[in-house]
Amino acid sequence: MSTACQVYKRKVYMRNTAVASAGILLLLAALVVSMNTGYTRLLPSDTFRILFGGGTDAENLILFQFRLPRVVLAAMAGAGLALSGCIIQDISKNPLTDPGLLGINAGAGLAVLLYVLFFGTTTFMAVFTLPILAFAGAGVTSVLIYLLAFKAGEGTSPVRLILTGIAVQAGIFALTTVLVINLDETQFDFVAMWQAGSIWGSGWKYVLALLPWQAVLIPFVIYRSRMLDVLSLDSSAACSLGVAVEREQRILLACAVALAASCVAVSGNISFAGLIAPHMARRLVGPRHTVLLPVCALTGAVIVSAADTFARVIVQPSEIPTGIVTAVIGAPYFIWLMTRK
Repeated sequence: MSTACQVYKRKVYMRNTAVASAGILLLLAALVVSMNTGYTRLLPSDTFRILFGGGTDAENLILFQFRLPRVVLAAMAGAGLALSGCIIQDISKNPLTDPGLLGINAGAGLAVLLYVLFFGTTTFMAVFTLPILAFAGAGVTSVLIYLLAFKAGEGTSPVRLILTGIAVQAGIFALTTVLVINLDETQFDFVAMWQAGSIWGSGWKYVLALLPWQAVLIPFVIYRSRMLDVLSLDSSAACSLGVAVEREQRILLACAVALAASCVAVSGNISFAGLIAPHMARRLVGPRHTVLLPVCALTGAVIVSAADTFARVIVQPSEIPTGIVTAVIGAPYFIWLMTRK
């Protein structure tokens, strides 16, 4: 290996290490700010004192029961949605898509709506059932989109996949509108907040419901990062390398669906997080997925954590859904991307 190549690799390694370190620090800062922010304000020194066991009963209740679960859940949801968006963009070879555009969030939302319609949201089993049902709804939607976009002899082209996803999403939204009419006031308020992207599951049981999904899927996706590098190539080039393109696409798409569905089941339909984070991560560390995926997860966690904090303080003592904040940020970014791409 030439000296110039070694110097270049060392520079890339140092840059990626610096970016990852900065991402971790930004995430920690966002978490601390989020824990300090609320109707009852806590200073950073108070937060650390409470975390290390020096808080009063009231302070422990505010931090450990109300704020910390929501802070952790926002970061987990951001990381999962960002990774899901990154995978979908690579498989579809379209930088303007995310789980919401392909109808995955809509399918998960329909399953959640059906559960709320028949069983309500107050049962204990709803906490652990909703991610499973959301995955089932998103999975059925994804399979339907894949089958409709599949063409014998050609497989699935990125254009057909996206257009089919938009069409299926429109049909699901129409069905959702019909079902919403039959909801009572409490159920309607819940569904409206969920669709707007409110992090409604703000207890530790919701964190525990999401944790197994991410503990399995995120390491697996990072482990398959080299396969994503190959799938980013042209299909014929990937096949010439001995890769079963269709099979690998199905496996990774299933992971993306599971990540998105499990996140939106407990955090609501947070839009644009899966679109913005992968783009920002690619600009920072490039397209190599071994580095891109962890940085993408950190970026998504920072974005959703910051958006959730802003959503809680902008109209105190009330709050607005986190999804509205991410949409306000993401919509102009999406338009800018379209003008460039």
